[in-house]
Amino acid sequence: MAQQNNFGRGEQALFLSEVLGRKVAWRGKKIGRLDDLAIRETERLPEVTSVVVSRPFGHKPLVVPWARVRGFAEREVELEIEALEPFERDNLDGLLLLQDHVLDKKIVDMEDREVEMVYDVRLVLRNERLYASDVDCSRYSLLKRVGLGWLARLIENLATHLKDEVISWRYVQPLPAMIGSFKGNIKLTVLKEKMQELHPVDLADILEELDHEHRLTIFKELDVEKASDTLEEIEPRVQREIISSIGDEKAAELIEEMTPAQAADVLSVLPAADADDILALMEEREHVEKIESLMDEHEETVLNFATPDYIGLPPQTRVDDIFQHLRQVARDKEVIMYTYVVDEAGRLLGVVDMKELLRAEPGQTLEEIMTANVIALAPRDTIAEAAEMFSRYSFRAIPIVDERNVIRGVIPYRDIMNLKHRLL
Repeated sequence: MAQQNNFGRGEQALFLSEVLGRKVAWRGKKIGRLDDLAIRETERLPEVTSVVVSRPFGHKPLVVPWARVRGFAEREVELEIEALEPFERDNLDGLLLLQDHVLDKKIVDMEDREVEMVYDVRLVLRNERLYASDVDCSRYSLLKRVGLGWLARLIENLATHLKDEVISWRYVQPLPAMIGSFKGNIKLTVLKEKMQELHPVDLADILEELDHEHRLTIFKELDVEKASDTLEEIEPRVQREIISSIGDEKAAELIEEMTPAQAADVLSVLPAADADDILALMEEREHVEKIESLMDEHEETVLNFATPDYIGLPPQTRVDDIFQHLRQVARDKEVIMYTYVVDEAGRLLGVVDMKELLRAEPGQTLEEIMTANVIALAPRDTIAEAAEMFSRYSFRAIPIVDERNVIRGVIPYRDIMNLKHRLL
C-alpha cells in the first residue's frame, strides 16, 4: 500500500533547480540522485506524478510514483517502496519531464517568435501534492543556474526586477501527447482564434508578460470592445506604451467605449497634454465633461487623506513588550493591523504585519521580524495611483514617505476605496 507523503499541510514554494541533484535514499542508504520530475497536465496546473532517479553506472534509472516519495522539501528525498526492481526503466519514453522538455527551452508567441528562455520552473507543494506553477525566465534564475548564486543575492536588493520575469503555466500550451514530436519550444496560449474568448483580466495578464512588439501585435487583433475592456485591466506603464503606439484616434475610439470612471482611470496615467489630445477627438461632449470632472478629482494627492494615527515603534522593541502594552499602544490608533518600524528621525525602516507579530517569539525584536522592503506612496501621489497600488498588492494600509524616507502618514484601504467609489 502506498505511504502518505510526510509533508504536512499548507503550501511551500520551491524551484526545480533547487531540487534536481538531491540525494535519494531508500531504507536509509543513498541509491542515486533526483534527475527529473514527470508531470501530468491538468486543467489547472501540471501535477508531478513521478520522480526520476539516476543511479550509478550500470544501474537502470528509477521512475517512482509521487505517492511513494516523502521528505521532498528537505535536502534528501526518501522513497517508501518495498523493492527497487519494479520501478526500474530502460527508457523514459512517454513521460513529460520538466528538466528534459521544459528547462532551457524557448518560450515563443503565437507567431513562433522567441519571447524568453526558461531558466527555471517554480514549483508549489500544496496539501501533499506537487505542481508546476510558473516558468521562470528571470536573469536571477540564470545566475543561480550557472553557479553565481552569490552574485544573484548580492544584486537582489539593487535590481529586484531580475526576479519578476515569470509566466504562469496557465498561459503555456499543453505539451504534445507524443513527446517524441516535441520541437523544443514552449508556446504561449495566445492564439488568434482564442483571444476573443479570453476574459479581459486574463488577456491583460498575458499582454503584460510580452515585450512591446509582441504585445502590440496581439492587441491590434482585438475588436474595439475587447480592446477597450482589456486596456482597462492593464497596468498603467503598459497602458501608456499601448496608447502611445496605437495613436490618438484609435485611443479615442477605445476610450469612448468606457464608462466615465473607467476612462478617467486610464487617461489619468497619461501626461496631461496627451490626455487632452485624446479627449479633443471624442465626439460626445457630455461624456468628455464627465471624464474631465473625474480626472480632476483623481489628481487629489493621498497626503490630504492620510492619517497620523498609526503604530510606529523603534526597531529594538521586543514582541512581548508590544503585547504587554498593546491596549495602550493601539489606543486611538486608526491603523493597527501593521506596526511601522521607524528610527529616531521618523525614517521608515520596515513593517510588521499583526499576523507576523502573533507568530513571533516573545524575545524577538521588530528588527528581526520586519519586512525591510516596504511598498510606499509618495506625498504627491494621487488617489488613482493609490487605488492602483491597493488593487495590485492587496494591502490593508500603505504608508506615505517623503524623499528622505520619513513617514508622513498612512492611508487605509477603506478610505481610498471609499474615495474611488465616489468617482464611479
